[in-house]
Amino acid sequence: MQNLIKSKLSESFSSIIPIALIVAALAVTLTPMEPGIFLLFVFGVVCLIFGLSLFTMGAEMSMQTIGSKIGAYLAKSNKIWLIALVSFLIGIFVTISEPDLQILAKQVADLSGNADMMLILTLTISVGVGIFLVIGMLRILFKISLSLLLIIFYIITFGLCVFFVSPDFWALAFDSGGVTTGPMTVPFIMAIGAGVSSMRSGEEGHDDAFGLVSLCSVGPILSVMILGICFSIEGGSYVGAPIEQIIDTQDLTVRYLHGIADHAKEIAIALLPIIVFALLFQLLTRAFTARKMLRIGIGLLYTFVGLVIFLTGANEGFLPVGQELGRALASLGDIWKWVLLPIGMLLGYFIVNAEPAVYVLNKQVEQITAGAISASTMRLALSVGVSAALGLSMLRVLTGINVLWILVPGYIIALGLTFFVPKFFVGIAFDSGGVASGAMMSAFVLPLATGACLALGESVMTQAFGCVAFVALTPIISIQVCGLIYNYKSRQAVSRFISEQEYFIDYTTEKEEVRS
Repeated sequence: MQNLIKSKLSESFSSIIPIALIVAALAVTLTPMEPGIFLLFVFGVVCLIFGLSLFTMGAEMSMQTIGSKIGAYLAKSNKIWLIALVSFLIGIFVTISEPDLQILAKQVADLSGNADMMLILTLTISVGVGIFLVIGMLRILFKISLSLLLIIFYIITFGLCVFFVSPDFWALAFDSGGVTTGPMTVPFIMAIGAGVSSMRSGEEGHDDAFGLVSLCSVGPILSVMILGICFSIEGGSYVGAPIEQIIDTQDLTVRYLHGIADHAKEIAIALLPIIVFALLFQLLTRAFTARKMLRIGIGLLYTFVGLVIFLTGANEGFLPVGQELGRALASLGDIWKWVLLPIGMLLGYFIVNAEPAVYVLNKQVEQITAGAISASTMRLALSVGVSAALGLSMLRVLTGINVLWILVPGYIIALGLTFFVPKFFVGIAFDSGGVASGAMMSAFVLPLATGACLALGESVMTQAFGCVAFVALTPIISIQVCGLIYNYKSRQAVSRFISEQEYFIDYTTEKEEVRS
C-alpha cells in the first residue's frame, strides 16, 4: 500500500507541477498577480497533487470494481428491460451529481439571469446521458456499429444547429457533452461497459469495451439543442468569478475551509446514489465477499476525500488565477494579446494529464489492449490533441470565429477516420474526447477564456463557451491518427513475416532441388 501511495503521488506531482511552473513564470513576467491570488494558486497546486493521488487510488478500488460487476451481471441476465432501466437510472443519478456539470450550469444560470436555468440544464443533460447510456448498452448487446451510430447522431446534431437552434446554444450544447463525462461518471460508465463487453468472447467483445463514454457525450449535446428550441438565454450579464481579497494567511485558510465544506457536501450527495445502488446490488446478488466490500468501502472513502481536496484546489486556487490570466494576457495590447495562442497550447499540452478521469481511461486502455496501446502513448496523443484544442479556442476568442466553422470540419475528419482505423481505436478515440474535457477544463480553461473575453469586450456565451467542445474534439482525431500508425505498423510486421516465410520456403526448395 505504501508503494502504491508513493507511485500515485509521483504521478500526480509530475502532472501538476508543469502547469504550476508555467503559471509561476507568467506571474513574474507578463502577468504580475497580487500575492494573495498567487498564494491561493500555490495552495491549489498542493490540493490537486494530493487530491488526484487519492482519487485515482480510490476509483481503482471502488468505482471500477462496482461498475464492472454490475455490467457483467446485467449482461448475464439477458433481460433487455432490466438493462435499459438500470442503465437509464445510473446515467441520470451519476450525471446529476457530476461536479463539472454543476460548475457549467451555475455559469449559465448567472449569464441568463434565471436561477431556475441551473436546475433545468442539469436535469436536461442528465436525462440525455441516461437515454444514451441505454443506447450504448444496447449497441454492445446487439453488435451495432459505433461508427454508424455516431455518424447518424452527429448529422442530427448539426442539422438541429443549422435549422432550428439559436446560435447562443451551439457552443453551450457541445460544452455540455464534454463536462458531463467527468471524474464521477467516467469510472462508473467505463467499468459497466467493460463488464458487459467481457461477457462476449473474442475480438468483438474487445472492440466494444469502449464507446459508452462517447455516446454519453452525444446525449447532452442533443438534449441541450432541444432545450435551445424551447428556451432563450437573455437578460443577464456574466462578469466572471468573484475574487475576494486575500490579506493574510487567516483569509486564505478561511477561504479553503469554506471550499472544503461546500465540496464535501456536493461530493457526498454525488456518491450517495452510487453507494445506495451498490448496497442494493450486493443485497440482491451477493456478488462481493465481505473482504471485497470492505475494500470497496475504503476505496469510496479515498474517492470522496480525493475529489473534495481536488475540486477545492481547482475551484479556489485555479479558477480565479485562470480568469486573471485571461484578462491580463488579452489586455497586453493589439500585438502582445496574440501570446494567448502559444500559452494556451502550452497549458493544454500539460493540463490534460491533471484530469482525474484521464488516469482511469489510460489504465483501462492499457489493460484491455494488453499493452498494445500503453498509458504513455495515450498521454502523448491526448496532450497533443488538447494543445491544439486550446490553441483553436484562444484563436476563436481573439478573432470571433463561429464555433461551427471548426466543429463541422473537425467532426467530418473525426468520423471519416473511423472507416480507416481498427474498431477498438474508434471507441477509445471518442471516449478520450469526453474524458479529456473534465474538471480542469471547467475550473481553469473556461475561466481563462472567460477572462480574455471580458477584457476584449466579447460575448462570453458565444466566444468563451466552446473551448470545452474543442477539447472534446481534437483528441478524437489525434488518437485515431495513432490508430492509423498502429494499423500501418501491424501490416508492415505481417508483410515482413510473410516475406521471411516465402524466402525460407524458396531457400528450402532450392536446396532440395540441388540435392536431388
